Amino acid sequence: MRTVIINAAVVTMNEKRDIFSPGFVLWEADKIVKAGSMEEWDPELLAKEEIQVIDGKGGILIPGMVNTHTHMGMIPFRGLGDDCPDRLRVFLLPMEQEAMDGELVYLSSRYAAAEMILGGVTCALDMYYFEEEAARAMDDMGMRGIAGQTLMDEGACDFDSPWKALNYTRDLMEKYKGHPRISICASPHGTTTCSSSILKAAFQLDREWKVPFTLHTAEMDYEMKYFREELHTTPAAYLQSIGVVGEGTIGAHCIHMSEEDLDLWKKHGASVSHCIGSNTKAAKGVAPVSGMLNRSIPVGLGTDGPASGNTLDLFTQMKLCADFHKKETKDRSAFPAERIVSMATILGAKTLGLDDRIGSIEKGKQADLVLVETDSVNMFPVYDPYSALVYSANPSNVEQVYVDGTCLVKDKKLTQWSLKELRESLEKKMKTTAFSREKWLTKINE
Repeated sequence: MRTVIINAAVVTMNEKRDIFSPGFVLWEADKIVKAGSMEEWDPELLAKEEIQVIDGKGGILIPGMVNTHTHMGMIPFRGLGDDCPDRLRVFLLPMEQEAMDGELVYLSSRYAAAEMILGGVTCALDMYYFEEEAARAMDDMGMRGIAGQTLMDEGACDFDSPWKALNYTRDLMEKYKGHPRISICASPHGTTTCSSSILKAAFQLDREWKVPFTLHTAEMDYEMKYFREELHTTPAAYLQSIGVVGEGTIGAHCIHMSEEDLDLWKKHGASVSHCIGSNTKAAKGVAPVSGMLNRSIPVGLGTDGPASGNTLDLFTQMKLCADFHKKETKDRSAFPAERIVSMATILGAKTLGLDDRIGSIEKGKQADLVLVETDSVNMFPVYDPYSALVYSANPSNVEQVYVDGTCLVKDKKLTQWSLKELRESLEKKMKTTAFSREKWLTKINE
């Protein structure tokens, strides 16, 4: 059966950036069949075939948004030690070793997926441990995603060796081979936490499977100091020197990239995940996104993990991106709303190598769609849909969400899961670990 949403402002994000207002989108099974203005819609089709009609009621219909960098298993860390200096090394990593296991990753990832779906994010690149559980959670929740298994030289809470983690990744790739929504990649933790040999092995495996190769890059002050003082280079130049920068390479954060680094990224066809929320919350800086986009480097938006940026929605990231980069460039006209919406949709899809399937509303693409209502007090008036999405909208305005044509959110509620049950199951598990209230209060005060 076919389904159509009518009477919506259809923000296609296609190459021409067509907006049909009012417009419609028709899909069959998991594929978009047609998008256009209401003047092109033929009501007589309803008499000829069975079509489910959904009234968009003047809302804004956009492609499903793409979160290019997150850590779904870290929901239990949200709000924990937010203002601790060097939180990663002195707090998060030790707590992961103490408390994290596969079941907690699964339950946390389900909850994280629910948060993203309710906020209009239909696809995410996750990067964490026990990624078989994250992949299972994304699949169970009906979203689209890439599960990136973290590799670290010193080992982690799931494997004591990066080579064991790499073999696990290879097996997981085979398991999800041909899956319509879920794929797997090897994701080295960062430039200073992985040897050149594991970086090259992971890069080779990801290229073989035609999936992204992603790692934290040019993010930390101590990372930059190490490369400057010990190797007399930059993280980006180092990665290029060992042959792991190319199409499919995604640098997460890339806060401290130089002009020469950006030229390298452009030359080799690499991409960037821009995590403005977590970058600024941690006082790490503002990435040179103007220089990236001016070089046509694909830049997608990322939330980072719920421990770092606290929220997993891209409306927050879009607003922060606009505000910080206008301040950075001292130019109110810089980073127009259309460009920022593109970073949340089609550029995010391009960053993940999925722009031939998602990221825009076009015939033949997957029916990953988000209807943003405009009835709420914060959504009136709407002069420009792009501006409304970036400066006015928030996750509470997401009315409906579809992935592969399947409705996952209707009337602002999950259709296939109970959010209350997802939360209760995660909370119950947390109470059996170091995340129980007594234990984490002790930990935070140490």
